[in-house]
Amino acid sequence: MAPQITSGSPVRLGAQLTEGGVNFAVFSANATKMELCLFSSDGKTETARLTLPERTGDIWHGHVQGLSAGTLYGYRAHGTYAPEQGHRFNPHKLLLDPYTREMQGNWISHAATLGYDVTSSASDLSFDRRDSARYVPKSVVSDPQDFKKITEQLALKWEDTLIYEAHVKGLTQQHPDVTAALRGTYDGLASDAVIDHLHRLGITAIELLPVHAFLNDGFLLKKGLVNYWGYNTIGFFAPEPRYFGPEGLLGFRKMVQRFHDAGIEVILDVVYNHTAEGDHRGPTLSFRGLDNASYYRLLSGQARYYVNDTGTGNTVKLSNPHVLRLVMDSLRFWVDCMGIDGFRFDLATTLGREDHGFDPHGGFFDALRQDPVLAGVKLIAEPWDIGPGGYRLGQFTPEFGEWNDAYRDTVRRFWKGDAHSAQELGARLLGSAGEFDCGGRRAWSSVNFLAAHDGFTLADITQYTRRHNEANQENNQDGHNANHSDNFGVEGPSPDPEIEASRKRRRRNMLATLFLSQGTPMLLAGDEMGNSQNGNNNAYCQDNEIAWLDWAAADPEMTAFVTKLSAFRKKHPALRQSRFLHSGLRPSDGLPDVEWTGFDGHPLNWRDPGLSNLCMMLRCSAEAALHADADDPVFVIFNRDGKPADVCIPNPPAGRHWVFGLDTSDEAAPEQPVPSGAITVDGPAVVALVLMGSD
Repeated sequence: MAPQITSGSPVRLGAQLTEGGVNFAVFSANATKMELCLFSSDGKTETARLTLPERTGDIWHGHVQGLSAGTLYGYRAHGTYAPEQGHRFNPHKLLLDPYTREMQGNWISHAATLGYDVTSSASDLSFDRRDSARYVPKSVVSDPQDFKKITEQLALKWEDTLIYEAHVKGLTQQHPDVTAALRGTYDGLASDAVIDHLHRLGITAIELLPVHAFLNDGFLLKKGLVNYWGYNTIGFFAPEPRYFGPEGLLGFRKMVQRFHDAGIEVILDVVYNHTAEGDHRGPTLSFRGLDNASYYRLLSGQARYYVNDTGTGNTVKLSNPHVLRLVMDSLRFWVDCMGIDGFRFDLATTLGREDHGFDPHGGFFDALRQDPVLAGVKLIAEPWDIGPGGYRLGQFTPEFGEWNDAYRDTVRRFWKGDAHSAQELGARLLGSAGEFDCGGRRAWSSVNFLAAHDGFTLADITQYTRRHNEANQENNQDGHNANHSDNFGVEGPSPDPEIEASRKRRRRNMLATLFLSQGTPMLLAGDEMGNSQNGNNNAYCQDNEIAWLDWAAADPEMTAFVTKLSAFRKKHPALRQSRFLHSGLRPSDGLPDVEWTGFDGHPLNWRDPGLSNLCMMLRCSAEAALHADADDPVFVIFNRDGKPADVCIPNPPAGRHWVFGLDTSDEAAPEQPVPSGAITVDGPAVVALVLMGSD
């Protein structure tokens, strides 16, 4: 007998387990009929097709008696198939529930998943009648007990944060101390070996590349490649199952709990700007089939085509209130049910695009800022997309940190020796106040990094002058051109020990710059141990040794040095302030919160076109509350020249003396007293001095 279906409720979207059955509710403004399809436990056989009997506003809903957790289902949406009007309804295509928390089965790249007949001369204007059910994953009715919150957010202070950007699989796949069965899984990511490593580095937050359920692009599968990074989301509520370990979904939840027990926050890189359905030639998997014109931004006057501010083929239409609700419900789910501590929003400019252009006070950002569930989590924007006026560094609201690519490029250019880069470095060292010090924003708003998943690793910045992306099979045309890198005269690894020593010195100098800068430092996983991708600066499709961390080749001396840098930053509050420094006079002692001098001890000549060396005295910000006015200055010396230099140092206060805190020319140098008056600093090098009491 066919299952009994009644009207149900439109209040909660998705499949909600109730006493005696399951309530189904799905949004579509333009459909004419919505069918619920039930499947056998293996997902291969459609066992029932039921018309949702009620429509309340734009929510279609029904309650099916007798169903239980684990039931597999999907939707078929009826309506107009008129691509030139923006409508692509095709009931022959089984559609994933946008609210599903679990999926069973994989997407198989097959022409039957297309809404149009690929063999037709009319292209996507044609209509395909093949059933796609056997080629697409099925939605799963979840047991709410499986999503009861088991860990609370840590809510660590922004100014104390050190972020580690990592890929679930890439971090653990070749880790010798992670059990073989757990490598590449959520379970392995939270293993003792990984947590111990993060503790040594002083990491306070791990930022994971996308773990929302995603698909492998069809064009990559044809090349024998996959979407490794995961920026191809299809399920905003479902953890990506390819990283499941022995405990499946529970393994993800326990991963978050284990990180929290270790004092480490979990931040997710989330992709709400586009979906895996691609452009007008892409498959019909969920949103396109449910209501293409509501879920996506379409070109004005050419509704057959999509606005492509993301470079991926489509752009999600967050100006639609139901689509906005979907994203907000997703964010709340990951916080409320999974314990997530923060989000890094991919191409965040896209999320703020209204009809009149980018608006930091647009619908999505207003909804985000007023939401009490999200009030305590960390929000990070990637402040650009490829749309018109898409670069928006420093233009987000005070709740956000922002990836600062200007910081990345400036530090690379400075140590590479580019002209006029020293002047810009001064601004970057102080948290890029020119971009961020407005509207009550704090210095931690600048998320500083030397390298990220997208681009060269730190090691490759010092080994390659050009990209080597041949393995991506795009004729080496993909990836960044402007890498601001330097190979020291030899492209790739060199047998010359002097070249290798110079490369390592450069890496130490850049890392020291990162940890001595105001703002929030972010470290790319593997940079602490010299990990290389062999010059591939766009390893998005390389689920192999190119992108996996090579633990066997790890440089323990580099790891020890990063550990030292992290401990130094943690020890000295002047290096991690929430307020900006503007050379203001501190009320406690009348001294400026930052002073710039040359090696001769005189005020720095910022107008010098050949400026390459500088000294920076950091004290607690003059804008800080009096109780935060710690008497712990740090004097930092940047010697970019390739030769030693004499540096005049400030006279210490009575009863105190300077000691070496850091010296990149000697990575293992212990703290030791500094001669009064002047010191000789090796080059190129970074030296940091701190005050100690008299013996």
